[in-house]
Amino acid sequence: MSMTSSQPSHIATGVFEVQHPLIECHMTRLRDANTPPAEVRAHVRRLATLLAYEATQDLAIKQTQVTTPLKTTTGGLLAQRVGLIPILRAGLGMVDPVLDLIPSAEVWHLGLYRDEDTARPVEYYSKLPPGRPVDVALVVDPMLATGGSMLAALQTLQAWGVSKVKLLSIIASEEGIKNVEAEFPDAQIYVCKIDPELNDAKFIVPGLGDAGDRIFNTLG
Repeated sequence: MSMTSSQPSHIATGVFEVQHPLIECHMTRLRDANTPPAEVRAHVRRLATLLAYEATQDLAIKQTQVTTPLKTTTGGLLAQRVGLIPILRAGLGMVDPVLDLIPSAEVWHLGLYRDEDTARPVEYYSKLPPGRPVDVALVVDPMLATGGSMLAALQTLQAWGVSKVKLLSIIASEEGIKNVEAEFPDAQIYVCKIDPELNDAKFIVPGLGDAGDRIFNTLG
């Protein structure tokens, strides 16, 4: 894979591994076990920005007129309701950079934790509104390991009635991607890096460790 391409690499239908020299640099620092929490947060923000740029290239816009200091011209504004759904807690680290790009996005939270005995997600919080769902949902979580949390989020969004969902993760495992694709083949997955395997504890290898602990400095 070329390190100089700014285009996402199509791994499979609907799966995009975004390639860019800046992603490679920030990812290298993020993986480093010696990178302090403040710098980890900064790299997550930068990588989330680059991911969101790629994932939103097909958003619909509506034409409008704008008056500059010199004359009136034509421009475009977003024509869709965009929902930003962070999976608590690590997903919170990716919210602000996406909101910087899409200030009008609605932020709805899903709380999921991993049962350490079964490695399966347990939902403890869901804040989705009644009524008409958003047009496009961006689900953000730094790690897509087994895919369990993403699958739970997709099931919740499907029940809400969202027709278009994009998953944004900093690192994903091959197994996690396959698990998501098997149940939700229409969901688009955008990642900065796809790692080959999970260890016995279901952590991505080589990965970056526990994203939530490294972002929020709770390693103990």
